[in-house]
Amino acid sequence: MTDFIPAIIVHGGAGPIRDDSLPARLDGCKAAALAGWSILQAGGAALDAVEAAVVVLEDNPLFNAGTGSTLNSLGKVEMDAAIMESDALRAGAVAAVSGIKNPIMLARRVMEDGHHVMLACEGALLFARQIGFPECTPESLIVEREKKRWENTHGTVGCVAVDANGKLAVATSTGGIFNKLPGRVGDSPLLGCGTYANSFGAVSCTGHGEAIMRILMARDTVQLLQNGIEPGEAARMALENLAELTDSTGGLILIDRYGKIGYARNTTHMPVCIVSDSAKFTLDS
Repeated sequence: MTDFIPAIIVHGGAGPIRDDSLPARLDGCKAAALAGWSILQAGGAALDAVEAAVVVLEDNPLFNAGTGSTLNSLGKVEMDAAIMESDALRAGAVAAVSGIKNPIMLARRVMEDGHHVMLACEGALLFARQIGFPECTPESLIVEREKKRWENTHGTVGCVAVDANGKLAVATSTGGIFNKLPGRVGDSPLLGCGTYANSFGAVSCTGHGEAIMRILMARDTVQLLQNGIEPGEAARMALENLAELTDSTGGLILIDRYGKIGYARNTTHMPVCIVSDSAKFTLDS
């Protein structure tokens, strides 16, 4: 037996929610967290749990990841995703990729392949074809909401988890920001920026990617954990740093090496679901 207690937290993106979809977004986060939790409860790995959770979010058209991703300046979908685990700092990422229904799954395959950490654009698609990874039509990822609304939102999704063996993992996926230039890459697939995990903690960020990149928010948050700061306070301090240095907004979720959870936002909304010991779950927005 170990002393580690599994836990998982999911976020559905930080930013304004201008319609009545908040309850459905919370339900989507709950479904994602429970998908990951079922793996943890069965003794599975945190890496499998975060991937499963983010796949649920990518498949939900309410979220800006996978199906439902926002459109770039050409009206096309280009997505970023990354996955990382604390054990041996293994990681995989894809950037500005299209024609892939679940980019987080492709990021996992990049990690498992072991030759590269990040693949972008046509290189990511070439890799997918070489390994027989299923493609989809780019049009199938576009939902009517994105055609009609075209609002500037930051809707990255993410998940962090710790398993019964004390291993930490994080997965982050996004369609990016509305009307971005083709080829724009945000913070989500960049290790240390929007996604990071080591033996001290795991962090997934959401918000204004260009600002998050400039302060390496995920890695700096883990450093706060290494310095002995509690997760909730570390999340708050990271957002204070983001606002002070860049005058930007965002949010983040994290778990430390002891399974303690923290999250914070300086936006109006950030749907969150936590599942921990005895299958107790918490919803917040």
